[in-house]
Amino acid sequence: MAIMFDQFRIVTDPVGDSVAVSAVFAVLPLLTLFVLLGVVRMRAWLAGVISLLVALVVAVAVYAMPVGQAVLSATEGAAFGFFPILWIVINAIWVYNLTVVSGHFDVLRRSMERVSPDMRIQAVIVAFCFGALLEALAGFGTPVAVTVVMLMALGFRPIQAAAVALIANTAPVAFGALATPITTLGTVTSGAADDPRLNPDTLGAMVGRQTPVLAVVVPLVLVAVIDGKRGVKQTWPVALVAGVVFAGAQFVASNYISVPLTDIIAALLAAAAVMLLLRRWRPVESPNLSTGERPAPASGSAVAVAEKRDTRAEVARAYAPYLVIIVIFSIANLGPIKAALAEAPWTVSFGWPGLDVLGANGKPLASTTFTLGWLPAAGTLMILAGLITAVLLRVGAREALRAYGRTYVELRHAIVTVMAVLALAYVLNQSGQTNTLGEFLAQAGGFFVFLSSILGWIGVAVTGSDTSANALFGALQVQTAADAGLDPVLLAAANSSGGVLGKMISPQNLAIAASAVGMAGKEGDIFRRVVGWSVALLLVMCVLVTLQGTPVLDWMVPATP
Repeated sequence: MAIMFDQFRIVTDPVGDSVAVSAVFAVLPLLTLFVLLGVVRMRAWLAGVISLLVALVVAVAVYAMPVGQAVLSATEGAAFGFFPILWIVINAIWVYNLTVVSGHFDVLRRSMERVSPDMRIQAVIVAFCFGALLEALAGFGTPVAVTVVMLMALGFRPIQAAAVALIANTAPVAFGALATPITTLGTVTSGAADDPRLNPDTLGAMVGRQTPVLAVVVPLVLVAVIDGKRGVKQTWPVALVAGVVFAGAQFVASNYISVPLTDIIAALLAAAAVMLLLRRWRPVESPNLSTGERPAPASGSAVAVAEKRDTRAEVARAYAPYLVIIVIFSIANLGPIKAALAEAPWTVSFGWPGLDVLGANGKPLASTTFTLGWLPAAGTLMILAGLITAVLLRVGAREALRAYGRTYVELRHAIVTVMAVLALAYVLNQSGQTNTLGEFLAQAGGFFVFLSSILGWIGVAVTGSDTSANALFGALQVQTAADAGLDPVLLAAANSSGGVLGKMISPQNLAIAASAVGMAGKEGDIFRRVVGWSVALLLVMCVLVTLQGTPVLDWMVPATP
């Protein structure tokens, strides 16, 4: 028994003292996951569990990790998957379900339809602008879970709604959940190199000089996904305005105003710009959405809007939950309040019981410490928002409790998927498999500047979280930069910026989208619909980062003070 729980120290070249040969084994869990999802079309939760088992076998048989330590690593990852990630997704969807129960979601939908009956423009407003606002406040899958259902209510086909929601959830991700990924990146990289720029403000500024390029392109991609070349030709003004305003605001806010508030500012300004444009401009032609070539409008669309006019009070109530969320999250993130909530008893940190893992440098891994911020957690704040929402929307306590129970039932497959994949990520990280893959990629030397975004992409694809990917690879990016003579701020930021493009193909995001549109078990179909866009946009980011590492665009990298 003692052997099962003996202390474990990470070794990155366990097979023949070769990182390259060891990488062949380290990549097996990831290959298993992607093959089962994309080729076999297996249910995401089952693919996640099987890939976790493969990771455990590799950890024990190849990396000589004690069985007990491997299992404990998986349990910590599963716990992290539930809290804080699922905790916020579940409670955010509960708030949404309260709006459905009260009938105010239909009011919100009709309000957005009145802005424009054109579904291509609705996609830009709902998936891109509103989704970015949700990402700014909550992150961790919430935007996909909410906007995909809103798109279906507006008349989108299930698989199309899922694809649009997933693709839209890219540009804002790095600054999601009030810039949690950037904060994490600053934390894990600050001690990895002696560079005063490795802090959240400077890293956020650098990311703000990369992701805006995606923001300009994404709305155009959305209308192309919905209506092909015709969609781009007829609605490019609104897509371009949304993208350019969001990109400009994201750059300015991240560099000169506030990194945590970046996406909130960008989302609100982009939405306002679209609204102003639509007062003076409409598409020349709106496609016949009732034909088989385009998704049919929902029962509450176009004609129904003309039949039912909601009062201003009802419309205000429909938007109230989101205003409540903004206020609560803004208050909770005020400096003194945030600092107070980060202390005991509101936040408690402890070593995961029995887990004893040392890094390759012989120091205990920071990831073995579990932080339970039960009160300041975004999910807990969402519960508070839900309680206030129930009062505002006049939902009774019994009905609100029923809705909460239904939310867990609806997300049961997504819950298993997220917990399994985060368990997989922790085993990969704490057994040394992640380090092996990173060191293998780092052997590319100067060419690593092109590969750095891909590493972040892999991290998010596996964990579903830019925060987790930054925690996994942030320090590695900085260490590699030092070894290869590259800029550590550039590569650290590239990890986050490249990572956002892995969001649309991550198993848990796919599971959330599939569950929300009634396609549970068909995550592979959605995966194939979006993977091409994920790879194409990733290549754009790789080229941008590479140019920023050369005299062509190196002026975009913040200088050492």
